[in-house]
Amino acid sequence: MSVSFPSRAGPDAPPPDARRAYLDRRYFLSLNGLRFLCIAAVMWHHAPANALVDGVRILDRGFVGVDFFFVLSGFLITTLLLREERRDGRISLAGFYRRRALRILPVYLLLVTVMSAYWVGVKGQQDLVGLVPYYYAFLANFLKGDIPLLSITWSLSVEEQYYLIWPALLVLLPALVRLRAGLLAVLIGICLLAMLGLAEWLGLPRLETRHAVFVLPGMSYMAILCGSLTALLLDDRAGFRLLWRLCGWRGAPLAWFAALALYLQLAPESLLGWPALGMDVLMALCLASLVVREDHVLRPVMTLAPVARVGEISYGLYLYHLIGLHIASEGLRVAGLAGPGAQWAATLVYPLVSMVLAEASFRWFESFFLSLKSHGGSGREKPAPNP
Repeated sequence: MSVSFPSRAGPDAPPPDARRAYLDRRYFLSLNGLRFLCIAAVMWHHAPANALVDGVRILDRGFVGVDFFFVLSGFLITTLLLREERRDGRISLAGFYRRRALRILPVYLLLVTVMSAYWVGVKGQQDLVGLVPYYYAFLANFLKGDIPLLSITWSLSVEEQYYLIWPALLVLLPALVRLRAGLLAVLIGICLLAMLGLAEWLGLPRLETRHAVFVLPGMSYMAILCGSLTALLLDDRAGFRLLWRLCGWRGAPLAWFAALALYLQLAPESLLGWPALGMDVLMALCLASLVVREDHVLRPVMTLAPVARVGEISYGLYLYHLIGLHIASEGLRVAGLAGPGAQWAATLVYPLVSMVLAEASFRWFESFFLSLKSHGGSGREKPAPNP
């Protein structure tokens, strides 16, 4: 449902029905467009031609698409849980984990199993055997090395660790916005301090195994927590009013995305610490500007059918795109192409190969498990906003 609000209300005072329209919205139309931007940034980061572009710092920072994915994930999961709590009077952890498992596990476990079997069993790289359990346990973000083509799964480990802890905390904490927001602020502060050397200051022992080093939460966790805080604020009357002032005008998405682009161009080379927090806050404001009202200025672009479809299959695209890059690069090598021409060719071809893989996976594998999300519930379960 799309609602247009009278311009005379202005950004400082949301119209009386603005918050109700937000709370009743079952689908945020622009978020697949945001997913498109995130996956496009990540794929550019891994593109061979990226190495040929120099002098524009923002073009070296496609990796922050993953951080934007984290902000989006924190927002959506927290929004889902808060709305379930308001609707049913409680949060069903079993229902939450069932939905997440059906969305995340099938394609992830397929990828890990096939890649592990290929590199260990077919290619004979027995030294990689010790890494396999870490992938199945969602601890890949602590690994010292990676099984080829599985390096990107570290981000899935971060999300699964978040899914394990944050919903349980929401169940345990009283439904008080200040208490929950305060906890998120503390956790964000811990992540910031971890990036600034908290473990060294406290003299914490280094927990290390042969294949992994376990460290305090840092940049990635901070991004997902910022997304959760955004959801909590938008769900609250006073928080919604605050974010409406910042993001409730129609041109807000254009302004905030421009501010984020400028920030990424001008920020220090290292995005750890305070620069990371600044980036996460700007990403959260970009996100808020897309969901606080539907009739924003970027909606026509963010809801274009091809853009929305890429966003819809972005999970598969993320997991398969290194395979697509491998296939494209090997194909061009066999064809005899080399040098910068081959790098640009691979950059153009590999997204197409990746999209074919992701589309096939979505249609004939993932969709079966997604259809199960609406079965086996209490009967009161409603669709989640952009699950």
